[in-house]
Amino acid sequence: MAEEPNPEIPEAEDEPIKQRKNGLYPGVSDELAESMRTGWADTELHGLEPIPQAAHTAARRAALSRRFPGERLVIPAGNLKTRSNDTEYAFRASTEYAYLTGDQTHDGVLVLEPAAGGGHDATVYLLPRSDRENGEFWLDGQGELWVGRRHSLTEAEQLLGIPAKDVRELTAHLAEATGPVRNVRGHDAGIEAALTDKVTAERDEELRVYLSEARLVKDEFEIAELQRACDSTARGFEDVVRVLDKAEATSERYIEGTFFLRARVEGNDIGYGSICAAGPHATTLHWVRNDGAVRSGELLLLDAGVETTHLYTADVTRTLPINGRFTELQRKIYDAVHDAQEAGIAAVKPGAKYRDFHDAAQRVLTERLVEWGLVEGPVERVLELGLQRRWTLHGTGHMLGMDVHDCAVARTETYVDGTLEPGMCLTVEPGLYFQADDLTVPEEYRGIGVRIEDDILVTEDGNRNLSAGLPRRSDEVEEWMARLKG
Repeated sequence: MAEEPNPEIPEAEDEPIKQRKNGLYPGVSDELAESMRTGWADTELHGLEPIPQAAHTAARRAALSRRFPGERLVIPAGNLKTRSNDTEYAFRASTEYAYLTGDQTHDGVLVLEPAAGGGHDATVYLLPRSDRENGEFWLDGQGELWVGRRHSLTEAEQLLGIPAKDVRELTAHLAEATGPVRNVRGHDAGIEAALTDKVTAERDEELRVYLSEARLVKDEFEIAELQRACDSTARGFEDVVRVLDKAEATSERYIEGTFFLRARVEGNDIGYGSICAAGPHATTLHWVRNDGAVRSGELLLLDAGVETTHLYTADVTRTLPINGRFTELQRKIYDAVHDAQEAGIAAVKPGAKYRDFHDAAQRVLTERLVEWGLVEGPVERVLELGLQRRWTLHGTGHMLGMDVHDCAVARTETYVDGTLEPGMCLTVEPGLYFQADDLTVPEEYRGIGVRIEDDILVTEDGNRNLSAGLPRRSDEVEEWMARLKG
């Protein structure tokens, strides 16, 4: 990696030469500075087509405008975050900003200004192309020759369907603004500082909650993106099965890297840290260290999802016998989880309570635990006291979308106490986890963890499994693995 230039680029067009004389840019002669200003072709792009979701983002902004009439609304994308010293993490725009604009660039801010005749005028504030006059494009660490070309503001307007302005002018504009303002907090400290005396935490939280609840029901663009994410994820799982012998020779990291390759080739990234949990690591719900051994005869719990280029993620789990065949006990536990998932999926339909699929899956798991003698019945008693949770541990699912745990700040009455509607997408993911040190179960159970997870879309007449491209029944899993391994 090349050494970064000094990031403090002055504004006046002749400043690089002055700065060189002051010692800030050693090695930049007057002649070089002048040379770098000229001799560049015009690369402005013309006649750009709008991004695929432009009509949907416009409808989302219109709904937001109706919800908060007469108020200025500020939704930032966020800024780059330092990973170490002078390197940054890969940027991912805030979900709220990307949902309303389709843009994914850092430092962007969407502002909805109350319009004189009602409604709002939307403007997206962005960093323009790096300046060729003042040397920013080659002297700034975020300049065009260092990190690549940004769209011009005119290009951004064509792509996004929103008027665009220079974000460097925004804080002064907001500082002078009057009237009620709401801001999505936690993404841009500079914007928050400019609005300190104009906003309240309560009002800002109402905006954040609204944007979370707006994503509960997906439009057709979002559903197509979630299907695309699931299809890519299925291919990533197939990739993993094909290299399990290499993972046995190395570690869980080989599985992690294999799936990551598929995510980067077909999408933007992984939607969350991949859980590549082999053997007893499968009993740790969010095992993302992925540094353990992969052993024949044990199970691999793989929980992973591809995030599409438009930032929608799948969230799928399969528990696989590493050598391709379940043992008798592994199959018994796996089939119990599969039956619980079947009951959970069957409960996903319009008009059902959100909690119904969790209750249905938990009942099946509890029946098996009682049947196996691991907890004393009757089943109703166990469920009432929650005693099954020693081995089931977590809720059976969550909403899915641009965030893996989508709509997370929606109100309880509209989410977990709400009713399912067509267009909602959620995971159904029951599991059984017998910890390696659990003395309440027979020794042969200890260290076995099984979870099966699929992404389920609520339809007008029931549901559709978006991740049905991956087998779920134990016999189908074995057949699938045998075919992939050749």
